[in-house]
Amino acid sequence: MKILVSVKRVVDFNVKVRVKPDGTGVDLGNVKMAMNPFCEIAVEEGVRLKEQGIADEVVVVSIGPKACQEQIRTAMALGADRGIQIETDQELDSLAVAKLLAKVVEEEQPGLVILGKQSIDSDNNQTGQMLGALTGMPQGTFASEVNLVEGKVEVTREVDGGLQTLSLNLPAIVTTDLRLNEPRYASLPNFMKAKRKPLDTKSPADFGVDISPRLKTLKVEPPAERQAGIIVGSVDELVEKLKNEAKVI
Repeated sequence: MKILVSVKRVVDFNVKVRVKPDGTGVDLGNVKMAMNPFCEIAVEEGVRLKEQGIADEVVVVSIGPKACQEQIRTAMALGADRGIQIETDQELDSLAVAKLLAKVVEEEQPGLVILGKQSIDSDNNQTGQMLGALTGMPQGTFASEVNLVEGKVEVTREVDGGLQTLSLNLPAIVTTDLRLNEPRYASLPNFMKAKRKPLDTKSPADFGVDISPRLKTLKVEPPAERQAGIIVGSVDELVEKLKNEAKVI
């Protein structure tokens, strides 16, 4: 079975982002970039399934500028077999990404598609669901456990009432939550091996997909500064402030 994993290049989660002075977006100048943390979990899950003998090949795909090859090579250093980059410098919305991934799915015919549930830059949590709608494949989102049994994939996911387990016919789409696994670190020898693994570069035009933006960002601004707290002298004073000032009780 072939597993297709989608990864995204984002600002490293340890970096404190800065908004551009004109409010048009986030300043990416001299900022450390990395693989989206949820995508790292997706790669790890695909590699684990291959190590268990369930999958024969793990293919990684990323959409974005040429610099995305860095994240693809990282995924291959973690254990993926080959990579596909759809190169574009245009900022894409979730639907455009899903349409491109649908074309890759049509071309590669994977038995399982694994994506991070969302990216930490836009936080849209849409691409996996849109991909399911476009391909007609069953989907299990926010997966905290994944098991493949007799031609099906069982996905355990956290819901408000506890845990829910879905049984999906393959091929299927799974989006990963934080509790699914803990990604491994790639060693230097594996990074060197990753340089020799195949990486195909394509463009949106190769798939005949219109990536014209359907959304327009009007303004980006940082969150309001957190106000300083106060120290109360007693429980009674705390209750009074919660009741009359905060109005939460």
